[in-house]
Amino acid sequence: MEMTKEQLELIANQLATIKERSPFYAKKFEGIDVADVRTQADFEKLPFSEKDDLRAVYPLGLQAVPDEEVVRIHSSSGTTGTPVIIPYTQQDVIDWATQFARCYEMAGITPLDRIQITPGYGLWTAGIGFQLGAERLGAMAIPMGPGNTEKQLKMMQDLKSTVICATSSYALLLAEEITKRNLRDKIHLKKGVIGSERWGEKMRNRIQDELGIEIYDIYGLTEVYGPGIGISCDAHDGMHIWDDFVYIEIVDPETGEVLPDGQEGELVLTTLRKQGAPLIRYRTHDLTRIVPGTCACGTHRHAHRAHRRHVQGEGLQHVPGPGGGGHQGHRRHQLRIPGDDRGRRWPRRAHRAVRDAA
Repeated sequence: MEMTKEQLELIANQLATIKERSPFYAKKFEGIDVADVRTQADFEKLPFSEKDDLRAVYPLGLQAVPDEEVVRIHSSSGTTGTPVIIPYTQQDVIDWATQFARCYEMAGITPLDRIQITPGYGLWTAGIGFQLGAERLGAMAIPMGPGNTEKQLKMMQDLKSTVICATSSYALLLAEEITKRNLRDKIHLKKGVIGSERWGEKMRNRIQDELGIEIYDIYGLTEVYGPGIGISCDAHDGMHIWDDFVYIEIVDPETGEVLPDGQEGELVLTTLRKQGAPLIRYRTHDLTRIVPGTCACGTHRHAHRAHRRHVQGEGLQHVPGPGGGGHQGHRRHQLRIPGDDRGRRWPRRAHRAVRDAA
């Protein structure tokens, strides 16, 4: 993928002071003069960051701002090792909300919708991310959190929720309960925003059919904001990534060589604006490919379905690590998802400015 002038400028701004701000990158880039990074080719010579690198500096070794600028932290689960803790500044929170609001808009969700949020809150980025985006959009957030299906169904009926945000497994459970209790005619759901677990087309179709909704896949990872850095559109042919916040590369999982558009490889992410814990060339261990051209929804440049196991995103395939383990005026890059053939158009809406106050 060709780096834009704006992306290169944002990366140069990050690199200009990153060794002074971040002990993690002071060590990672030891012996490297980051001021020499003036082109995409220069950038591609920088070393990758891995999740094991992030674990090694637990708890706050990734922090790149003074303590007084950190307004919150989030953390990975730590189920496969030491958790990764990510500090956020107020601007990071605003930027995350901005991206998530775009995701809702991409799915055709408006301020008139009522968004029932069932993922967990707390250290996990899921629930609070869905809520941030809803509030940024101006829609009613119904912050239910996980479980308590009886109350979920009551609130869904009483408040006339129009959007359900959930993991695929919990969305299926709700669908089964709604069918079992003959509640289909008593709910008002129109759309579902689903992520965080592996799932397939059969499960997707069952949830859609039983709930009578259209489903959108949302993408994200704790290390890079959380859910909301990308979502599928009405063409259901992939996920658009907000490339004014995140720069994407596709590399050979074995050699690390940057691959041309159209060739499948590992997704590598660089945060362009992150303050609390910026990441440079972070290997996600997800497989995808960028497909040149225009998405059916009209956005510019798209890519083949990302595959990951055990983590966020339907059908995403995880690449084991070493040892086995837009905004209008910006392109929206897309991770295309094969097999998603449901498509319809939705009217374009202007997005909020990126760097304004919350």
